[in-house]
Parts: sequence; structure tokens; C-alpha cells
Amino acid sequence: MPIPPHATEVDLFEQSRGRLEAIAYRLLGSAGDAEDAVQDTFLRWHAADRERIETPGAWLTKVLTNICLNQLTSARARRETYVGQWLPEPVLAGDRMLGPADTAEQRESVSLAVLTLMERLSPNERAVYVLREAFGYGHREIAEILDLTESNCQQIHRRAKQHLTAERARTEVDAAAARKVVEEFLAAALSGDTEPLVRLLTDDAVSVADGGAKVQARRTPVVGALGIARYLRGLFRPNAAKRAYVGGSVAVHAAVVNGAPALLLEAGGQVLGVICVAATPDGVEAVRIQVNPDKLERITRRWAAAGPHHPLAEIW
Repeated sequence: MPIPPHATEVDLFEQSRGRLEAIAYRLLGSAGDAEDAVQDTFLRWHAADRERIETPGAWLTKVLTNICLNQLTSARARRETYVGQWLPEPVLAGDRMLGPADTAEQRESVSLAVLTLMERLSPNERAVYVLREAFGYGHREIAEILDLTESNCQQIHRRAKQHLTAERARTEVDAAAARKVVEEFLAAALSGDTEPLVRLLTDDAVSVADGGAKVQARRTPVVGALGIARYLRGLFRPNAAKRAYVGGSVAVHAAVVNGAPALLLEAGGQVLGVICVAATPDGVEAVRIQVNPDKLERITRRWAAAGPHHPLAEIW
């Protein structure tokens, strides 16, 4: 996009902010870390000799990507000591952090399933995959950003795609279909019986919860329809201890998070948890539960700004 000649340094940066945030979120799996990376990029932009920068957009992308690569290296060390299961930070539909969603590849690159799988990639593999699949950068451009050869970028891209394609399966749903999925899921969870949930889940379904040692959450995955059904039945079963812990009842809403159907649990204006449901033609194959309060700050703000909301049910 051509830059207006009267644009200030801030205007120049703000024209790229949304794209930079979307790149950083895909690279880091954290909206909070993505915001920090973009702010660091702005500080470097502010301090740079801009008269020597011929293409601001390319310069900003290179700086941001390298900041994120440094963060990924340190994040890997932190996650070795992370308590329990790690899941990406959930992002509500309509948030610009999700970035472009015109193609299936762009939408898939921000799904919780792919963001989780990308944790297994090396930092360079992740960067090449994100820039190529989600933002359409050519291998020559990526090579310049990462200071690699073009042929090396092509090899890295093939390797990253092989790692991700071998393990993922996803069915896209629109808002209406997403609501139907979570309504059926919630009704089954509230039935007090395991059988309705077992019927919704695939035999090899997996449930993962992330409490980050801040909130009590199961620290190992639950595998299999019956095990998940029993786990969820206990999670949704009302009792006085749960009500006392949250200070009353919890409103359960239907939402779309990272392009997937989700249940959003809210009390007193605070999002307490997000349960993302990965639906396939064969049934629900994965349940991802985010209750780490550090990863719910942005979605709480976005949810409040989008209100008022009408809950599907109140629990506990």
C-alpha cells in the first residue's frame, strides 16, 4: 500500500500495526507477548534512521520477526518448566490479532490446533510457515527477513508443512454451526450423565486443560470419549465449593474463538475459562480448556466491549 507523503512516523507504523500483531500472535501463540513484540518494534522504528529505510513495511516485518524469534528461543526454555499443559492464548472472533482470514490456510494458521502443533517446530520453521502460509510472502522475501538462502527457506517450508499436515484435521464451521455444536455440547455436559457426551466425542478424543499453576486444572491430557465424559461431568457438576470460589454462579456463553466453536465461562465481568470444541464430521475430536487467568485478560476486554451477551445457561 503506498504511503501518503504527509504521513508521520507514527502514521507509518500504525498502518502496519494490525499486520504486525497478526504475525506476532501466530509466531508466539500469545496475544500479550505479541503486543509486547509489536511495541518493541515501534521503539526500534522510532529510533531508526528512517531516511535510509526504503520499504517501511518490509523493514518492520524483519525487525518484528527477529524479535519474535528471540522470544521463541527463551519461551522454549520457560515451557520446559511450565506447570501442566500449555495451550495458546485464545482470541475472540473479530479481534484483529487473528489477522487475514480470506483463505483456508490463513484461517487454519490461527486455529488452536495448529498453534499448539507449531510449538514442535523450530523457530525458523515456524517463521517460514507463518510468513508463507498466512501472509503469502515469497521465499525470496522470507529469505531476506531471516537472513537465509531462498533454497533453504523452501526446504524449511516443506519440512514445517510435513510436520503439521501429518497430524491435523479440521472442519471449518460458521457462526450458526458453531453455536449448534456448543449448545449440544453444553446440554450433554449438563445432563448429569456420561452417555450424551460419549455420543458427541470420537473414540480417540483428547481433552487438554491449561491452568498455568494459577488455577487448578488437570495437568495431564484426558484421552478417550468415556474418560473425557466423566471428566467434564465432574467439571460441570454444581457444588457449594465452586460457587464460593467464583463468588456465585457462572454464565456460560456460546462464542467463536480462533475460528472454532467455544463455550465462554464468565462471572462478574471476568472471563474465567474458555472451552474450545474441535468438531469433525465424526464428532468432537478435541476439547481445549483455557483457565490460566494470564491468558484470559485480552479476551475478557474484548468480550466486555462486544456486550451485552445472553448466556446459554448459568451453572454452579
